[in-house]
Amino acid sequence: MRKDKDPLGDFLAYLAAEKGLSKNTLASYGRDLARFLKSLEARDASPLSFSHWHIVEYMDELRQKGLSAATLARNISSIRGFSGYQVFSGLRGDDPSRLLETPKLWQRLPKALPLEQIRKVLDKKEDGPARFRERDGAMIELMYSCGLRVSELTGLKTVDLNLDAGFVRVTGKGSKERVVPIGGRAVKRLKCYMSGSRETHLKRRGHSEFFFLTGRGAPMTRQRFWQALNFYASLAGIKLSPHMLRHSFATHMLEGGADLRSLQKMLGHSDISTTQVYTKVSMDRAKRVYTQHHPRA
Repeated sequence: MRKDKDPLGDFLAYLAAEKGLSKNTLASYGRDLARFLKSLEARDASPLSFSHWHIVEYMDELRQKGLSAATLARNISSIRGFSGYQVFSGLRGDDPSRLLETPKLWQRLPKALPLEQIRKVLDKKEDGPARFRERDGAMIELMYSCGLRVSELTGLKTVDLNLDAGFVRVTGKGSKERVVPIGGRAVKRLKCYMSGSRETHLKRRGHSEFFFLTGRGAPMTRQRFWQALNFYASLAGIKLSPHMLRHSFATHMLEGGADLRSLQKMLGHSDISTTQVYTKVSMDRAKRVYTQHHPRA
């Protein structure tokens, strides 16, 4: 059996090349597994010879630190992937993670805002800094219109948008592409931004393939979008995160009569069970409305 000098590095390279995982996902795997390998070193175990009980002891350590069930489940998933890769690559004959059980998670329902609150945030565009109003308004409107993830939004390139036809090509998790329709209001704001402040921001660099730019003409970052969204949400007196915009899109689509399969494609979910969570959100909201307004509820 050959010994790799950098088993973690080889595994991450495999995930990037063969699975096409995003940089964020790879970084998450890397952090989880680096901590696990450090714990193995403290127990005089190697990355290629650890046992089932080494994993159990490590997970018990994490549990005693008070980490959530979701974090424990993510770590187990990372270790399973690492162990499975070793077996697949012939680095070891057994899979020590085979009998691990994932902690049962309470199903956390995504939080969606009522349409009135989304409108409040969008209307606050006029109160933002003049040089960024068009850009910020276009980004928030597009995210809600299409249910994009933050990384998908900030990674958009000019060639990905077809505003005349009203759709955007999105590169999601695992470098999978999907095409999502854009609403009329979003198209209008995108066109205003494209012919307005984007041209102004672009003068500093002359050219950029990315659609959303900072004031210096650099590609927009996730952190900068978070700041912008938080600014407008605060003006509206509302707590709002980028993921809540995505959840609001999905929930409002279902409440408007969209079918699950279409919604699954628009959100870029590989498994429809992920999309089905939103049916629970819609039912919970319907029950609250019923309880509040039915005379004999």
